[in-house]
Order: sequence, then C-alpha cells, then structure tokens
Amino acid sequence: MSGPPQDGLPAAVVADLYRAACLAELDALKPGNVHGYAPGHRMVVADFVTSADVSAPALAEPGARVGRRVRGGVEATFAAVGQNTNLGILLLCAPLARAAERPGPLGEALNTALATFDASDARDVFAAIRRANPGGLGRAERHDVGEDPGAEGTVPPLLAAMAEAAPRDRIARAYTDGFRDLFVIGLPALSEARARGLAPPWTTTAVHLAYLTAVPDSHIARKHSSDRAEAVRAEAQARLAGIDLAAEPIEPLLAYDRVLKEAGLNPGTSADFTVATLFLDALFAARGEAV
Repeated sequence: MSGPPQDGLPAAVVADLYRAACLAELDALKPGNVHGYAPGHRMVVADFVTSADVSAPALAEPGARVGRRVRGGVEATFAAVGQNTNLGILLLCAPLARAAERPGPLGEALNTALATFDASDARDVFAAIRRANPGGLGRAERHDVGEDPGAEGTVPPLLAAMAEAAPRDRIARAYTDGFRDLFVIGLPALSEARARGLAPPWTTTAVHLAYLTAVPDSHIARKHSSDRAEAVRAEAQARLAGIDLAAEPIEPLLAYDRVLKEAGLNPGTSADFTVATLFLDALFAARGEAV
C-alpha cells in the first residue's frame, strides 16, 4: 500500500460504499452462493439487498467501536429479514469502516482498529455471533463465544477468542493477521481481473473464485468438515481451471452452482471476503490512496 495520508471519510460515504460492495457481490455469479442468477439455501437476493440497506447505518456509525457496528448491523438485519444473512460481512467490514473514518494511511488505521479492542467490543461481537448463529465461530474449550457469560460473567478478550478460533475460521484469523487474505488473495485477484479487461460483475466473480480455489471455505468446514471444505476447494480449482471469465461463461458456472447447492454446500465465507475486498478497494479509492 502507498499514497499520502488522507482525511477520514464521512459516515455517509462509508455507508454508501458498503451498500455498493454488498450489491455488487450479489450481481456476480458465485458458484454455490446466493446471487442474481439463482437463489439458494432457502435464501433469495432480496434478503441480502434488504440486509445491506438496513445494516449500513450501524456499520458506518460515526465514532462507533467495531463491536457496536457488528451488533447493530446484526440486530437491524434480524429485525428486517429474520435470519442471518451478513454476520461474516459485518465482522469483516466493521474494522474497515472504523479505519476508514480515521485520518492517515488506511492500512495503518486498520492495524490500529485491530489492536485497540476493549471489553465492549468483545461483549458486542459475542452477542452478535450468538444472535446470528449459536454455533458462532465453532466450539472451543477456551473463549467459546457461543457461551453467554451473563451479566456477572467474565468476557474473554476479543482477540484471544479470535485467536482460539483462527485455525478453523478465516474470518477469526483475519482479526489476528491484519486481514491478510484481503491483501494477498482478494485485492490482487481484483486488480488482475481489471487488468485483463473484465468488467463488473465478472471482476467480482474473479474475486470470489480466487477465494474459493485458494483456501478451504470456513462455512463449509463448520457445516460439514474441514476435509469436505478442502475437497470442495480442490474440486473447484480443477473444475474452474479452464474457464475464461472474459467469455462470460454463465452456463458452466451455473452448472457448478447447481452441483454445490444440490449437495448443500455454501461457500459463504468466500462470499463474505468478496464483499470485504470490494469494500476495501472502494475505501482506498475514495481516500485517494493506492492499494
């Protein structure tokens, strides 16, 4: 990353860029996930459009801590659509939104956001995870966010809980490694797609496929097993190796989409990271910083 230090972005701009990233991800054909070409997993695109709209104010709340942004977004989403459509998106985008409103280089602001969590962040993030999915980040012997400590209970530090979950959940790992996957998988894939002359939504499809083929999807691992997640990654890599996105290969991608959905396999974490990649790229651009 490079570029001169910039002023922070206004909340309205952050909210608009977040909504735009969510909607752009829905426009892209993402095998196994919900998108404009096909529904899936008992969810439809409209649920995600509504979720993006209602969660944006909390996600971009001026001065709010990361936990407050995540919890507010989850609560607004459940009030509007009654199900978890965006926990992973909010977990990834909240630190980016908090960083975006700060002056100075965005990368440094993100590192600061990830290094300055307090007890309220932990309480709010854990509450959001329990609200969205009692399984949360998976079960753990220590720092299990699925357990509600109650008003008098102790709350483990957020980074300690994320570190505990990191080996099995890439969103948790992002909190411990500076969001490395965005910088080494997502943003390079987006840049390469643009350099090849791809236009949206195919640039977004390229990002999703980069995640799908590079790392086992955490959502599949939690729902099925880590072995199944790795098998899906390897199969996707083999199946998609000869596909040229410049040819807009709707039919072969939809065929693979059906295979995954019929097997109940949803690479939801890959989709969450796709949204976060688009959001981070837009934040860099809005602040006038090079990636």
